[in-house]
Amino acid sequence: MHKKGLVLTVINVFNFSKKKIEIFLKRKISCNLRDLSYFLLGDREAIKRIAYEFVETKAEEGVMYVEARYSPHLLANKGVDPLPWDQEPGDITPADVVALVNQGFKEGEKAFKTKVRSILCCMRHMPNWSMEVVELCKKYRQDGVVAIDLAGDESLSCESYPGHKRAFEEAVRSEVHRTVHAGEVGSASAVKEAVEVLKAERIGHGYNTLEDQTLYKQLLQQNMHFEMCPVSSTLTGACDPDFTKHPLITFKKDKANYSLNTDDPTIFNTTLNSDYQVVQKYMDFTEEEFKRLNINAAESCFLSAKEKKELLEQLYEAYGMLDKTGF
Repeated sequence: MHKKGLVLTVINVFNFSKKKIEIFLKRKISCNLRDLSYFLLGDREAIKRIAYEFVETKAEEGVMYVEARYSPHLLANKGVDPLPWDQEPGDITPADVVALVNQGFKEGEKAFKTKVRSILCCMRHMPNWSMEVVELCKKYRQDGVVAIDLAGDESLSCESYPGHKRAFEEAVRSEVHRTVHAGEVGSASAVKEAVEVLKAERIGHGYNTLEDQTLYKQLLQQNMHFEMCPVSSTLTGACDPDFTKHPLITFKKDKANYSLNTDDPTIFNTTLNSDYQVVQKYMDFTEEEFKRLNINAAESCFLSAKEKKELLEQLYEAYGMLDKTGF
């Protein structure tokens, strides 16, 4: 930010992040994301550098493998209608964004030995972007992109915005993996739509699935994977701020297939370790449960069969699991 000539009212990045968190607690998420976007938009070096540093951060947290998700359109300033964040037109297309992120991830993976793949997000309020998103998934599937996602305002259903449905139908036809943000602040019906209409293989968050016990039991039987984010879910108001009342406790009790995730760690000032600490302190997570959820995460990841097998073997070795059916 200093390099771009931006005036900061804090002395370092840590203090900047802390200040943004304080602002976040008083304002809408959309406003906060708008503020943060200005540091990346239209800057090739910044986009690549942030991707590289993301890998460094995950390596410091002891992560073996991570799937990072983002919207390429929200970081582009060319070939996007409308241009996000009221920015001036530039020369970076969504495809350029993906190529830059992939390059940053590759260099980071080589430097820090943490494997990274990416998931490209469709945005619920921009269905006209979605077909290009799935085409980018197809174009870069051999270059680090492993899946498509749908994120944003869950009140905007696919029935009202059919562009998302068409994109996910193409994803199914093209064998592109699929995950959908659903049941975070939206109702269980959003989860049902994600599974039945969009053919989601994983659910982002999914806390409100518990509202529909028939659906919940069905997804338990199907071994649907839920991407749980305990810390962020309380900060956004998706869940009760009292961690002892978090829906994750029910998923844990029922031996659901789920993983722990950070969800916008810069905005929420969290790490994977801080999420681990929260569930250990307030939800009685044990070492065995941490092993189980990480095995679940590896089994439900979007790597190729060969790479997934290698990842699982790494985990089994790290956990000293001679019997791989211990859960």
